Amino acid sequence: MTHRQPISISPSRIVVSLLLMLCSLTAGAQGILKLQRDSIPLFRGFALSFDLVGAAQKMLSDHGQYEGAFRLNLHDQFFPIVEVGYGYASHEDDEVTTISYHTSAPYFRAGIDVNVMKKKHTGNRVYVGLRAAHTSYKVDVSAQSFIDPTWKRTTTYDIKDETCSQTWAEFLFGIDAKVFGPLHLGWSARYKMRLAHDDGLMGKTWYVPGYGMQDGSAMGVTFNVIIDI
Repeated sequence: MTHRQPISISPSRIVVSLLLMLCSLTAGAQGILKLQRDSIPLFRGFALSFDLVGAAQKMLSDHGQYEGAFRLNLHDQFFPIVEVGYGYASHEDDEVTTISYHTSAPYFRAGIDVNVMKKKHTGNRVYVGLRAAHTSYKVDVSAQSFIDPTWKRTTTYDIKDETCSQTWAEFLFGIDAKVFGPLHLGWSARYKMRLAHDDGLMGKTWYVPGYGMQDGSAMGVTFNVIIDI
């Protein structure tokens, strides 16, 4: 792997860009759905949720994450949210490259969902949303000894605790359906856009906690069990 210079963007520029996108999203939603003057209070409670897709992925493959979220309900229309998770990867490729890759680290996302249903007080929601996300993680990569094709000598590859980080944005569309009582089920489809990253000596890391496979699709999905309180 070749060493690449870390690609970074000023944190202030990232924050300003995300705020502008958030303002555009909110302004657009308000243009479609003006906040009704009714007897429904502004604060409508909060919700706790857990994503089943990442947990199933962790159980069935060599990478995945456990993720929960805390979401406020403002007038059944605006939903500020914080998502916190812990991502894992333990990949062994014995047959092809003999490379092993290990990492585990927390990540977080913060943003807002906007309910775009006309009848927003029914408990069922269709929403669009925006997230800003970040993780800082360490990577272990090793490979069996091999003959260097240029120098014709035995070479080893072993990197331990290489510090990496990544900041990205997510744009999403989702549905949240009331089942009974406080129980809701919901899913979201997300488009992920990397804003800044530092892969250290790796050149390009294989898996980023919370973001997923670097060479995989920029799309992601969640399926959430939600308790409205």
